[in-house]
Amino acid sequence: MADYAQARRVMVDRQVRTADVTDLRIISALLEVPREMFVPAARRAIAYLDLDVPVNEGGRALLKPMVFAKLLQATGIGATDRVLDVGCATGYSAGVLAKLAGEVVALEEDAAMARAASETLAQIDAKNLSVVSGALAAGWAERAPYDVIVLEGAAEVVPDSLLSQLKAGGRLVAVVGLGPMGKATLYRRAGARATAQPVFDAAAPPLPGFAKPAAFVF
Repeated sequence: MADYAQARRVMVDRQVRTADVTDLRIISALLEVPREMFVPAARRAIAYLDLDVPVNEGGRALLKPMVFAKLLQATGIGATDRVLDVGCATGYSAGVLAKLAGEVVALEEDAAMARAASETLAQIDAKNLSVVSGALAAGWAERAPYDVIVLEGAAEVVPDSLLSQLKAGGRLVAVVGLGPMGKATLYRRAGARATAQPVFDAAAPPLPGFAKPAAFVF
C-alpha cells in the first residue's frame, strides 16, 4: 500500500521548500491535505510528482505543487481573508486554501468536477468553504468582494470581470501566458484599477474562458 503521508513530506521537502516557499502555514496545509484523494484512482501513483496531474479528459489538471505553493505565497493570504478559487477542478486547491483563509468560494464550471469537489472536500471535513458552479471568467459576484482570487491554471488574459470583484487592496494571482513563456503574475487593486507585477516564470494548463479575443481581419 502506498504511503501517501510520506509522499506528501517528500513533495514538500524536495519540490516546495527548495523553491523558496518559506510560509509555514502553506507548508503545513500542503502536509495536511491528501492530494491523492483529489485525482482519479488510476493516477494516484503520480499525485505527488513534480507535474500537473490530469484530473479529467478535457485537459484540466492540478497545478504542479511548486507552482501552486509559490502562487499562494505571492498572495500573502491572511487567516480572515475571503478567497475565490477559480477553476477548483476536483477541489484540492480549495482544500489547501481552506487551511489558510477565513472563507473560500471554490468556483468550477464543469458540473462533474464540481460534484466530485464537494464530495471529496466533505470527506476531509473542510468546513469554511463552498463549491459553486458557473463560468470561470465571470467569477462569483454574489460573494464579492474578495481579499484574494487565485486562478488554478493559465490565462491569456485576466478579465475585468474578475479584477472588479477584488476589495481595495485585494490581490489576484494567475499564470499569464500559455506554454513555457508563462509568468506567474500578481495583480493588486488600487481604486478602480489593478496593477500587475510578474513574480516568477511558470507554465500551467490553460483554464477555459481566458483566451485572448479573436482579432478582426479586414
